[in-house]
This record gives sequence, structure tokens and C-alpha cells, in this order.
Amino acid sequence: MKRSEINALQKDAVSFFEEQKFYLPPWAFWSVNDWQRNASLAAEVINNKLGWDLTDFGQGDFHKKGLLLFTIRNGKTDSAQSKTYAEKIMIVREGQLTPWHFHWLKMEDIINRGGGNLVVELCNSTEDELLADTAVTVQVDGITKSVAPGSSIILKPGESVTLPPYLYHKFYGEEGKGAVLVGEVSRVNDDEKDNRFLDPIGRFPQIEEDEPALYCLCNEYPGE
Repeated sequence: MKRSEINALQKDAVSFFEEQKFYLPPWAFWSVNDWQRNASLAAEVINNKLGWDLTDFGQGDFHKKGLLLFTIRNGKTDSAQSKTYAEKIMIVREGQLTPWHFHWLKMEDIINRGGGNLVVELCNSTEDELLADTAVTVQVDGITKSVAPGSSIILKPGESVTLPPYLYHKFYGEEGKGAVLVGEVSRVNDDEKDNRFLDPIGRFPQIEEDEPALYCLCNEYPGE
């Protein structure tokens, strides 16, 4: 991706967050110089990779298969002194897919915070971590529901689903309903060790630096 594309996506994200009355912490808007001056004070942010995040899953087509997110809080799975929980805010566009995956350790609530409708497809995992053909039982806002393997639930604004470990899921915005503001509340998030994607994917996009970065991504903080 070009840096100019990422900058434009971040600008659009800020506008969408404001439209939905969701506000980011002040350091979300720090410049590279701000990060350099405050690196020691912002160690928790830097070490836990909080902040702006973007992936095209290694496919090179962000609008078809990709996700823009902002990690607000997180800890470390191997540290007794860190937070034991995480929170993210995401923007999911119409038809923009986050592909099949589950987490070995993390339980999470995926919440439609506003905007359009979020389509979440669900499937149990087999013992060898493939898609199972068994019915899926999940909690939707605390209400137990059973759905056929590979089928979807649609979360309207205000609705949420609880995803336990080993439950495959993929999601995208429902066509014709607009972008979705999606929240995630979970146990500690560890993208390096706790993501099982059904098909191999990439993580961070290759970036063509055609203009200066608007805001640092979480893997770009000075000194990282």
C-alpha cells in the first residue's frame, strides 16, 4: 500500500469515529517528533503495540480483504504485572472481509458500536484445526443461540457476540448498510502467538513511502 492511502484511511477513520461519537486518546494524534520526545513516558503504549493498526492480510487489496483498527488498551500474556484485558475499536466496511480465524487462548466480545450491520460467520474447529460440520452454540448479548456450521449472524448497532477460544469466525459489513464501528473487548490480545488463520496470511502491508506518515502505526514507533 502507498503511505498516502494509509494516511487517507486514517483521516477517514477519524471522521467516522467523530461521526459515531467515539473519541480516541490524545496520543492517537501524536507526530513522530511527539513520540520521540515522549517515548519513555509512553512505554506501555509502545511495548503493547497500542494505537493505529492496519492489515491487508497479505492480499494487497485492503478494501476487499483488510481491517483498520485502533488498540486502546492491552497487556502481555507472559507478564503478571500487565493488564489482563484488551480493547479495540475497528472500522469494517461493506463486504470488507476479515478471513476465517480463531484464537487458542483469547475469549472476546465483538460489538457493533454503530453504523451499519456486521455479518459474523461461525464454525467450530476440528481437532486438527479445520472447519467442523457441527452446530455452533454462541452467546449473543447473553442469549444462547445455535446456528448451522458456516452460517452467519447479523449484529445490528448495540448487539454483540461472545467468541470463545477455538471458535472459527470471519466477518464483514453487510452490503448496503454502510461502514460499521466495531468494538472488541477481550482477554489480552497477542497477534504473534494467539491467531490461528485457516489459510496462511500476511500481517502488516508492504508500504510505499510516497509521503510522510500522518500517524504512526503500532509497529512503527520510533526506536521500534
